[in-house]
Amino acid sequence: MLELLTGTGLATAAGLNAYIPLLVIGMLDRYTNLINLPSAWSWLSNGWVMLILAVLLAIEFVADKVPVVDSVNDVVQTVVRPTAGGMAFAAGSGSETVTVTDPSALWTQKLWIPIVIGLLIALTVHGTKAAARPVMNAATLGVAAPVVSTVEDGASVGLSVVAIIIPFLVVIFLIGLVWWMTTVSRRRRQRRAIGALSEK
Repeated sequence: MLELLTGTGLATAAGLNAYIPLLVIGMLDRYTNLINLPSAWSWLSNGWVMLILAVLLAIEFVADKVPVVDSVNDVVQTVVRPTAGGMAFAAGSGSETVTVTDPSALWTQKLWIPIVIGLLIALTVHGTKAAARPVMNAATLGVAAPVVSTVEDGASVGLSVVAIIIPFLVVIFLIGLVWWMTTVSRRRRQRRAIGALSEK
């Protein structure tokens, strides 16, 4: 159960920002005893891999805060974030952490299962984020982009750390995420309805 929550939290974080959870996993494995990656994922704590992830994170950090550029970035990230989510779910759920000392064999022997689960979770979160951002930008004339992006980055960092250290708190975040996704979907339907009426 805790492995599933750890993987879910990391995949959700990847849906917000592809590079943050992978970098958090690598850094915590390399510099702390909070997580011990299985051999299949030990490359995430390699210094060169973490450097590349940090550079990609810096590019993403800037691009996601500029109106219009953020939407173009979301199109590019449609492949990257789900892929990162699959990797983060598999690496996290198959690792020994401060709360999980014996991860389920399912996550380490049948590697494609956690990768697919993580990919679907990250794709769902990314899709909601990508759909919501243009609506927020239009409603605020672009002012929302840097604010919302910063909140998303903070949420990705927080969720990545919490998923590894206190995985049961992921449930609270997921409840909030479902509420947010429902609100965004309702607002989009309302805007479409208003647009259809104005055309008539």
